Amino acid sequence: MSEANIHPQRFQNRVALVTGGSRGIGRACCLRLAKEGARVAVSYRSGQKDAEETLRQIQTIGGTGMVVQGDVSDSEQVDQMIGKVEAQLGEVELLVNNSGIFHYESHTELTEDSWRQMLDVNLTGTFLVTWRVKEGMLKRQFGRIVNLSSLSGLQPRPMAIAYAVSKAGMISFTQSTATAWAGDNIRVNAVAPGLIETEILSNIDKSDLEKIIEATPIPRMGTPEEVAAMVSFLLSDESDFTTGQTLVLSGGRGMLP
Repeated sequence: MSEANIHPQRFQNRVALVTGGSRGIGRACCLRLAKEGARVAVSYRSGQKDAEETLRQIQTIGGTGMVVQGDVSDSEQVDQMIGKVEAQLGEVELLVNNSGIFHYESHTELTEDSWRQMLDVNLTGTFLVTWRVKEGMLKRQFGRIVNLSSLSGLQPRPMAIAYAVSKAGMISFTQSTATAWAGDNIRVNAVAPGLIETEILSNIDKSDLEKIIEATPIPRMGTPEEVAAMVSFLLSDESDFTTGQTLVLSGGRGMLP
């Protein structure tokens, strides 16, 4: 996405929280929102140096932000994390639920612990962060939320069963919360990326990646910046009549409806 597509005042004076904002898609979202005027909280669980690098890049482009640590699957840590954001930047108006983990494993390798961890981080984490900010959004009668789901939530994934279930749950969560809060000027949408060039693909065989690219009508991987552009659109007033939707970003490999 070129600089010509950036809207510098789009989120002026808005406070944004991006979970998992230290690298990859999360970092791209942080930078995009900062370029468009938001004050951005970069949430991380363990990658402090990466989060600080994201903040450095935000500051380099003239943006305002902070880093904040917290495990999204732990309600106490979520409460503390968002309390720090509110104290330093203000109440969260734009939320990007991006924190997530991915395990590439067959059904013979999938364990109960792996299953629980995947759902705790990807799905329960989305719930906990959303529930912590929703009361402020309801009080102000304004809120914009984007959940980072995945194409895996829409298609069978025999090598990532728990991941696919967690991402399908995020789509259902998006639809139900969007319906519950539509009358309160809170919009909730999701993005379902396909193959995006990030570190999450590091444990997938190169030959498997090449097969996926060959099966993609636009035969390449997507970029984190392309995901961030779609997230920005869904958070903005340009999508003001859009809620409860999941937009697929996959180069045509998966299509809705």
